[in-house]
Amino acid sequence: MLARAHIFVLGVVQGVYYRQFTKIKAKSFGLIGWVKNLFDGRVEIMCEGEKGLILDFIKELRIGPLSASVVGTQIDWQEYKGEFEDFEVKL
Repeated sequence: MLARAHIFVLGVVQGVYYRQFTKIKAKSFGLIGWVKNLFDGRVEIMCEGEKGLILDFIKELRIGPLSASVVGTQIDWQEYKGEFEDFEVKL
């Protein structure tokens, strides 16, 4: 089943390779979408793909790279739209 997830990651997740980590993990799961830093210190992610793979991706996001310290995630499940072609890091 195809799905879309809008995810916010909280903790020490900026300046610690988190966006690149997210891109690598998303591509390894065959997900499409984007990741970006927010001004309030969170990381925002929008991704689409198989729901089971998104769930596995979220498990990886909760761990993050070694230099990160994830304290929480917020996930809003949405209807799949198919609007992305790749997974990218937004500035």
